[in-house]
Amino acid sequence: MGEKSISGFSKLSKRGKLKWIAENFFKDPEAVIRELKSYWLTNEDQQRVMDGFSENTISNFHLPYGVAPNMIINDKTYCIPMVIEESSVVAAASSAAKFWMNRGGFKTEVISTVKIGQVHFYWDGDSSKMIPLFNKYKERFKQDVKDITANMDKRGGGIIDVNLKDFTDIEPNYYQVEIKFDTCDSMGANFINSVLERVASLMKDYFAREKTFTAKEKEIDIVMSILSNYTPECLVRASVSCPIEDLGMFGEMDAETFANKFNRAVRIAHIDPYRATTHNKGIFNGIDAVVLATGNDFRAIEACGHTYASRDGQYKSLSNCELKDGIFKFWLDIPLAIGTVGGLTNIHPIAKTSLELLGNPGSNELMQVIAATGLAQNFAALKSLVTVGIQKGHMKMHLMNILNHQEATKKEIEASVLHFKDHVVSFSAVRTFLDELRTTSSGNKPFAIAGTND
Repeated sequence: MGEKSISGFSKLSKRGKLKWIAENFFKDPEAVIRELKSYWLTNEDQQRVMDGFSENTISNFHLPYGVAPNMIINDKTYCIPMVIEESSVVAAASSAAKFWMNRGGFKTEVISTVKIGQVHFYWDGDSSKMIPLFNKYKERFKQDVKDITANMDKRGGGIIDVNLKDFTDIEPNYYQVEIKFDTCDSMGANFINSVLERVASLMKDYFAREKTFTAKEKEIDIVMSILSNYTPECLVRASVSCPIEDLGMFGEMDAETFANKFNRAVRIAHIDPYRATTHNKGIFNGIDAVVLATGNDFRAIEACGHTYASRDGQYKSLSNCELKDGIFKFWLDIPLAIGTVGGLTNIHPIAKTSLELLGNPGSNELMQVIAATGLAQNFAALKSLVTVGIQKGHMKMHLMNILNHQEATKKEIEASVLHFKDHVVSFSAVRTFLDELRTTSSGNKPFAIAGTND
């Protein structure tokens, strides 16, 4: 082991872990310990819950928690909780919400809520025997896992269907049992995986007892039993629409010109994967922020969304635009496997607050809220791109980050905000302005702040 290796680290207390980390990897251990301990929650019960979310926790990593008000979805007004560190995202979502507030708001619908689990196995036997065997036991699978599915069945969920997939034409002896689920208001990962592992065990038993099988055919190699994060049948749609003329003016750009440029921007994201990647990233700026705020799994959501964007063999835009009969329509179809019960949603204190802020929605309603926020974010980004450009608004929002990076004082921040109201924001421009401002303050050089009297 190296000099900075350790045995039994996980058995140390949180303070012990922090002390070892600080003493072995930092020049000023005491300062690091003070800093990381400053992010511990003062509520010990809540901190104990936070510590239980992961392994080897030594502190908490804070992210901004903001809200986007005035989001009208299906004629209901929401204040959307968003956890994200990227400047301008919450402001952009809020701007889009305000824009559509007087144009009918966002319309959403859940198209389907099916989730999928798989048992992957290899079987070296006569393939003609596989389908009859599967059909023989298909309904029995459901009965033999009733002790696991009973509560979910009572809530109206459970197993929807069981199918056999034969991949032996591309991989010798490889088959898959695909099970479709409805998990109601829970994301359902643990439930699905428990059912799958039971099914895998039952399959071994079924095969071993099959009298028509040879000794070799009675053996089945279960490779793995696991849910799939690709859920194309757990789908939600969000849309906005209005007469083109009602879009209004965008500076000197009229509504029709804007609509055509906007439509072309979406079309480009369907043609070019390079553009589509950035385009869809903007959608996930909104989606991830709400998913995080409500204690759901943004990594699973993103993996699924990007796979869905490639479902036709090329990575494309997740959103669509149409100009027809004088109507502007912009919409998004996206798979979202989320939950409002179980997991972090019930134990993370701010996740519970987020759900209450949204009116304690069920999973279907939350799917619609998340999709609408993603569409709002996408609309705001494209609106900027085809009008003033992305940097003007984006860098304005980054101004405070740049000032903090330059360790600006309160007076310097006030002067900078005033100056950059009508100047282009960039790292070099802010640095130059601060340098000149500081030189002036030291009395070495006269300097007048633009926008004020000399």
